[in-house]
Amino acid sequence: MKYGICTWIFGNQPLASTAKTLSEIGYDGVELLGAPSLYSAREAKTILSDHGLQALSLTPMDADISHPDENVRREAIDYYYRLIEFGTEFDEPLVSCHGLVKRIEPIATIEEEDAWLVESVQKITERAKGANLKVVFEVLNRYEAHQVNNHKQAIKLVKDVGADNLGILLDAYHMNIEEKNPAKALRTAGEKLWLYHTADSNREGIGYGHSDILAQVKALADIGYDYATILEVNAPGYNPFTPEKAEGWRDILKQHLTDSLKWFKQNQN
Repeated sequence: MKYGICTWIFGNQPLASTAKTLSEIGYDGVELLGAPSLYSAREAKTILSDHGLQALSLTPMDADISHPDENVRREAIDYYYRLIEFGTEFDEPLVSCHGLVKRIEPIATIEEEDAWLVESVQKITERAKGANLKVVFEVLNRYEAHQVNNHKQAIKLVKDVGADNLGILLDAYHMNIEEKNPAKALRTAGEKLWLYHTADSNREGIGYGHSDILAQVKALADIGYDYATILEVNAPGYNPFTPEKAEGWRDILKQHLTDSLKWFKQNQN
């Protein structure tokens, strides 16, 4: 099992500083924020390589791939095309895909937007396949997105898209809100579960909340999961949409990441 973290959780800290911290803690890699304005793919690859880290996956900036306006959807899909091109510089990272974060209701009808979502993901997966990359659709909770909020909806989306390079990303934090039994959700996703994000119930480090992460680890073992585990944790504080909390938050975050990795190493099968 390889362990990584989402780079966005360190805010505007330079990637080199984040990589140094992760290397010191003992992580294997990162889910790299797909922000070409911050660094080129070559620059990011060099930084990660210098610290013995791998780009395990890519996470997108916000892009609305199910918006009723065709021009908005086209712009969003074009962004994913650029993200895929960005990903070709690395060792075949998974490309994460999701709807626009913080849009929690449809603008048109939900049926229309679901159809546009399928159409957009089909285009994204087709372009990714040409680049020999896999795509994972990330399941977000209802307070962050209005489409695909649980594993059953994600399985349906994968079937509707019909692309063999499309899998599912389930996140312990989101599952804590949306799933009656997160471990069962992981087992049901089965061979289509290609990426697992984790944080405790409060999106802090493992052991700082009440989620039964051990049951989820056992479920991953049961399905033979051999992709990465990505930590997406925050320091405590208000505003869940920014990692930047009270003074000293990066030190707190580092401790949470250290404790979480230690927990996983002790409990991995």
